[in-house]
Order: sequence, then structure tokens, then C-alpha cells
Amino acid sequence: MDGVARNPALPTPLLLRLLAFDGGGGRTPRDALQRAGLPESAVALIVAHPNPGARIDFAMSARAEPAQRARLVDDPSPKVRAALAYGPEVYDPRTKVAPLPDAVCARLLDDPDPSVRTALLDSPHLAPSFVASMAAHRDPEARRGAVSAWEILPPAERSALLADPDPAVRRAAALRECRRDARVTAELLRDPGAAAEAQRCGLLVSADAERCAAERTHLAALAENPSLPPDLVERLAVDPDEAVRLAVSLRPELDETRRMAIDFTAGDFDKGDGVRWVRDGLADPEVLRRAATSAHPLLRRAAAKSPHLPSDLLRLLARVEDPVLENLLGIYHPDTPDEVLMRVFARLGGTFSAWMAETHPRFPREGLAVRYADHPDGNYRRLAARDPAATPELIERLSHDPAVWTRQAAAGDPRLPLHRLREVLHVPELASSAGANPALPEDEMVAVLDRAGVPP
Repeated sequence: MDGVARNPALPTPLLLRLLAFDGGGGRTPRDALQRAGLPESAVALIVAHPNPGARIDFAMSARAEPAQRARLVDDPSPKVRAALAYGPEVYDPRTKVAPLPDAVCARLLDDPDPSVRTALLDSPHLAPSFVASMAAHRDPEARRGAVSAWEILPPAERSALLADPDPAVRRAAALRECRRDARVTAELLRDPGAAAEAQRCGLLVSADAERCAAERTHLAALAENPSLPPDLVERLAVDPDEAVRLAVSLRPELDETRRMAIDFTAGDFDKGDGVRWVRDGLADPEVLRRAATSAHPLLRRAAAKSPHLPSDLLRLLARVEDPVLENLLGIYHPDTPDEVLMRVFARLGGTFSAWMAETHPRFPREGLAVRYADHPDGNYRRLAARDPAATPELIERLSHDPAVWTRQAAAGDPRLPLHRLREVLHVPELASSAGANPALPEDEMVAVLDRAGVPP
């Protein structure tokens, strides 16, 4: 039944039958509730579904249109409204979630249940315009959230947040303002809860910078600070603490000769997440060029997380022998060369990175049947089913493969001969894949629903 629920050829009447399922201890399959392009008749069924779990699944669908999910804003269950407020949980960076309309978010922010308000403020899918609109909200948590839209807030609202009656709001606002105000930075340096971040990003006068260096409390954070005097940068570049030297080596003003003269060690699994100037400039061609052409592995890895890499920089990074870099290209870049994707798959079979490579639109297809149909590793034989030239005979053969993943790939392939498709529909480990096969006849889909006790 779960396979049928995600079958792209599922007729609308059977979809509606699945969506209405809520009897005898049964459940509506999540794949039916979170399908893309649901018709209006299906959405109407879902928002009125008697099981709140079904409505929660729909509220958190990454495939539903925001206006469709927004129809749950008045749901009687606070758990449903909280699910709507937070939105989809997305693990694939390639999946983009459109935010709910600002007016709907405003209603959720004023929801009588605190769990709904908390879920909204924790959501990663809020529009910048709505985040900015929270600056004058009565809830201090909302005002603190508005600080993340600091750059688009009017000066009057920034000033109000800096003088907010709530100390957590004032601190959050000050940590944004300190990047251009040395006086605010000096105040934050006296706040134990804010000192580390102030040393990392605040505008520092020389005396404060020297004092922070002498105290050595947050020295690695200080080494990142853009306003450090050049002489202090030179001293920290030879500091006995390896983390401090690494932070200095990532500074944006260094030329390549100076950068690579620093004695640093880049971690084998470090993805370059901490290189703030690259992370903030992933759409800036100049930032990307400086990072991608650097000999520093963490700068190259940070650049690899940009989907905006021009083709020459992408080709340059694809030639670097760095497994972490290849993984990042496979996850984040839409034009990653197929040979890079294949290397990631070969090296990391069964991991998230391998799955991201295999589901990448540029993952190779042609020639896989010839290359891998008889491979000793079932994980590779499974790839043969991706080849558009694979014959029905080969697909049927793979459906009998010793490796379950290979059999499942064949069971879901529309080229599988019909007699074999009907057979695998009754094999427990293959039934879900067969149910999702778009070549499955409608009468078989009906039979699946009948056997599962789904009322007509």
C-alpha cells in the first residue's frame, strides 16, 4: 500500500480512496499525503481528515504548495498548527521549500498555544519580510528572531531593538550592531555570554584587540575577526595553538603566499563550514574565485558548497583530489561532472553522500547495463536498472538477483515484464517497490487497497 501511495500513475479516484482511509486501526500512507501536485479534491479531504496525524503529515509536506498547507492555520489541533508553523523537515539541500504567506505566519505567531508560536520561531522556512516584521512584536522571542533580518531593518527599528527592555533581545541586536560599532563591541566584551562572538565579528579598537589576545580566552575566535591590526594577525599566525593558526590561515585579506606559509592542519572531515566570509559570499563571483583557486583545502571546500560556481571553477575543483570536496560538489552543485559523482558513489556506497550522488540529475545512466549487470557487488548491479538501454529481459533477471537492493530496483522498473511484476507484488521485500511501479495495472492497485482493508 505504501508503494501504491507513491506510484506516479495512481489514478485520482484511488488516491482519494487512500486519503480517506482511517478505519480499523489503519493509517493514511504518508506518501499519499505528501505527493506533489495534489488536486483540490485531495487537499479538501486532507484538511478535513479525522486523524490529526494525517493532517500533520500534510502540514509538513515539502511538495505541497504553501497556500494548500496554509489551509490548516485554523486546525483544531495545536499539534497540527505547530507542524504547519515549523514546516517541512528537509535533509536534502537541493529541496527548496517556499515559505507560508506572511499573513498566515502572523496568525501562527499570535496562536493561543505556545507550542505553535515556538515552532514558528524555530522554522527555517520563514520569508525575510516576515522575519523583519517581527521587530515590533510584543513577544520578546519574536523580536529576538527579527534580529536575523538586521540588514533589512529600518534604522529606527534597529535602535529600538538595541534598547529593548528584554536583555536577550538587546544582546542579539548588539551582536549584529557590533560589526560596525566599536563602542558596542567593547560593551559586549564585558558580557560572558557574548564575548566570544564579539571577539569573532565585532569592530575592535587596537587596545581591546590587544587585551583580548593577552587574555587568550577566545583566541581562535579572535583570530577570525576582520578588524584585527596586521601586527596582531602576524603574531597569531605563529601562535602555539593550532586552532588559532588555522583560523588565521583562513582570513580573507591574506594572499596565497602568506596563507600557505602558516603552519596549519585542515581536518580530514572538515567541510569548511566555519569560513564565514566564503559562506556569506556563496553568490559573489569574486569571493568564489578567491576561495576556489586557493591552495587551502578548507577554502576550496567552502566554495564547493555554492550552487553558483561558474563552469571553469567547477572544472578546477573537480580535478582536486579531495574526497570531502567531491562529496560537497555532489551535494550542492547541479552541474557536478558525472565522473565525480561516480567516484563518490564508489567510495561511499550506502551513505548519505552516496545517495546524494546517485540521485543527482547528472549521475550517469548510459552504459551502466553493460558495465555493471554482472558486477560481483550487488550495489553496482542495481545501477544496471538505471540504464535506458536495459532490456526487459535484463530487468527480469535482476528481479531474481541475490542482492535485495538490486531486486527492489528491478521491481520498481516499468520495463519489468507484467507477469513478473504481478509476482513480485506478493514478495514481502519487493512489494513496496512493485506497488510504486508506474506500469502496475489499475486493477492490481485496486486489489492492493482491497487487501489492505481500504474502504471503496
